[in-house]
Amino acid sequence: MDFLIITGLSGAGKSRVIDSLEDIGYFCVDNVPPMLIGKFHELCVANNGIDNVAVVTDIRGGDMFASLADEIKKFKAQKKKFRLLYVDCATETLINRYKETRRKHPLADKYNRSINDAVEAERVLLQPARGEADYIIDTTQLSSSELKKKVEEMFSYTGSSSFMVNVVSFGFKYGSHHESDLMFDVRCFPNPYYSEVLRELTGLDEAVRDFVLDNSQVEGFIEKLNDMLDYLIPLYITEGKTRLVVGIGCTGGRHRSVAIAESVGQHLRENVKRVIITHRDKDRR
Repeated sequence: MDFLIITGLSGAGKSRVIDSLEDIGYFCVDNVPPMLIGKFHELCVANNGIDNVAVVTDIRGGDMFASLADEIKKFKAQKKKFRLLYVDCATETLINRYKETRRKHPLADKYNRSINDAVEAERVLLQPARGEADYIIDTTQLSSSELKKKVEEMFSYTGSSSFMVNVVSFGFKYGSHHESDLMFDVRCFPNPYYSEVLRELTGLDEAVRDFVLDNSQVEGFIEKLNDMLDYLIPLYITEGKTRLVVGIGCTGGRHRSVAIAESVGQHLRENVKRVIITHRDKDRR
């Protein structure tokens, strides 16, 4: 049985996550107090007909939510199999979402209806859970359809084939990719942006790809990066890690990082069953 505990910031998209999980066959329960998660896990184990389960627990549980850290420790001490997913989002984006929907943050009354103060207070309360998370999804720049696709890619597989590598291209001008386990800066390589012919294209176009990859320095970088990943991935799998996020960033996230991420991702697919290549900022102008 795949037992997934989901927590994260209010308004970050946990409801959309469980909707997506239900679509791929998970049995989902929302707003479960932490102290009941262990009992629910036992019930699910006893029922052989349930293969994939997801439960959401968050600050809506009030004072009961404070026991989440203790429950996670119990799960580990009892060697119960589970995974923890944390759904994150930037404060500014959360504030805008609350303003658009006119919904009240669960901690709003405690902080004189200040959404900003409520979000930051919740972030502090959730920090221990975030530190324990097996997966982190940052929904700041994800549309509903993109979030659904990400969830499907991450959790459609279980068992021995569940290790996944996500190679993400991004632009530093729009912020670092905070989910990355390994991050590489490729701004040191020639930039197609300064070519009027290539500027409006992306790293998925052949002309840009040739410009970026037909460079001895880039070739050397990719060769060394591939060698390092080939060495590290088996070690991560042995250690029990289920997901590796490799971030590759250039200035705008449209040209160099895209072409290099595609090259690295294609190489990884020779040895890893699940490789996702994501281009966070490719379509930004």
